[in-house]
Amino acid sequence: MIDYKIAAAKAALPFIKIGQIVGLGAGTTVAHLVDMVKQDEDLVAGVTFTSSSFKTTAYLQQCGLKVQSPALLKKIDVYFDGCDQFDERLNALKSGGGIHTTEKILASTAADFILIGDEGKFVAKLDATYPLVLEILPQALQMVLGRLSFEFPGAAIKLRMSTQKDGAVISDNGNLLADVHFAELPELEKLNVQIKMIPGVVEHSLFYGIATKAIIAGKNGIKVIMPSVAQRV
Repeated sequence: MIDYKIAAAKAALPFIKIGQIVGLGAGTTVAHLVDMVKQDEDLVAGVTFTSSSFKTTAYLQQCGLKVQSPALLKKIDVYFDGCDQFDERLNALKSGGGIHTTEKILASTAADFILIGDEGKFVAKLDATYPLVLEILPQALQMVLGRLSFEFPGAAIKLRMSTQKDGAVISDNGNLLADVHFAELPELEKLNVQIKMIPGVVEHSLFYGIATKAIIAGKNGIKVIMPSVAQRV
């Protein structure tokens, strides 16, 4: 059986060029891509990597690749990341890891933001299967929760709690995370702005209009998807 995540990583590899600064997110497909890079001596010597993920950063260092902190970079050439779901316009939801703030910074810094993964992530239109995740300043929590309840009365809002310790999950930036479950996902352009306009919301997990292409693998092979356009390669 074909491992579609490995196939997607293999298809993404040619988009990495010597001399580039390459950003990586988190997840299995990204890990496969790192495994392929470390087997190419020219890429090992000639590419600098950065990551939004502590786990990916540690793996890059373990593999002997050159790593730079995102805080020291004004721009990057290409950023690869997975997602939970993306649509034909390459709007994406990244709801799992809770590191979407740094992921979005790197994605927005990159000249090219490429989504990678299996074809199961692709839908014609984003839906409410996955929550919208918010990173919230601790001192603003109650105000933000109140505003969310007022502006989205049909949504279920749940503070993300730790299963490994007593208390809330704390983000890499020292903030809180809340999952907003909609019965039906609001109009994306409005949602993208409306959530960000709530004081105390650091960032949310909707990546609206940022990705430049997607590379997905499935039973019909590899597809490189541009916003609203699909082509076989």
